Parts: sequence; structure tokens; C-alpha cells
Amino acid sequence: QVQLAESGGGQVQAGGSLRLSCAASGRTVNDDYMGWFRQAPGREREFVAGIHYEPYYTDSAKGRFSISRDNAKNTMYLQMNSLKPEDTGVYYCAASPSVRRWATPGEFEYWGQGTQVTVSS
Repeated sequence: QVQLAESGGGQVQAGGSLRLSCAASGRTVNDDYMGWFRQAPGREREFVAGIHYEPYYTDSAKGRFSISRDNAKNTMYLQMNSLKPEDTGVYYCAASPSVRRWATPGEFEYWGQGTQVTVSS
């Protein structure tokens, strides 16, 4: 079993930055597909970025967000710059040994509890 724990959320003004972390425990996730999803109130959980051996981004994240992983620490990160109010939501990290479609939450086996990101205008 894999346990995931997010940290780094908070409240920032538009244009600000945050760095989210996702620490994995239980086993190494170095070869897993890992991703960040977010969920705004009243909306479905949506894919933001993912990483296996290469990073993947949605159009809204491309150029502003950067996903990375530190295999020695069994940890994944999401650096978010130029934040917008529409980036507000609970951010979840997810992991799975295999993924066919990045954007499908059901593809991921393991999930963290989420961390709140609030961007004010």
C-alpha cells in the first residue's frame, strides 16, 4: 500500500506562487505514474499535471506550473507560478503503477487527502 500526503497549500493573491509537495510512504513510487488533480467547489476533480519519466501538463498549467519528483525523497512537487483565482481548489496528488489516460481520476490507485489552494483577486 502507498500513502500520500500533500502539503504546501495556502492562500495567495493573484500572480503569486506556491509549491506543493506530495510525500509517499509504504513503498517507493519511483516508477509509478504520479499526478496532481484539483477540485473546485461544485466541480469535478480535474487533472492538472502528471509525471512518469516525462512531465505532462494541461493547457491551463503549461507555462505556469512545473511538476517534478525527487526519487531519493520519494516525493513529488508542483511549483505553481502566476496563480489565478481560477486555480483555487483542493489539490490532490495521486499515484499508480500504470495509467492509460492521465486525465481520468479512476486510473489512479492511490490518493492523498488534499491541500487547499486559494487565490484571491
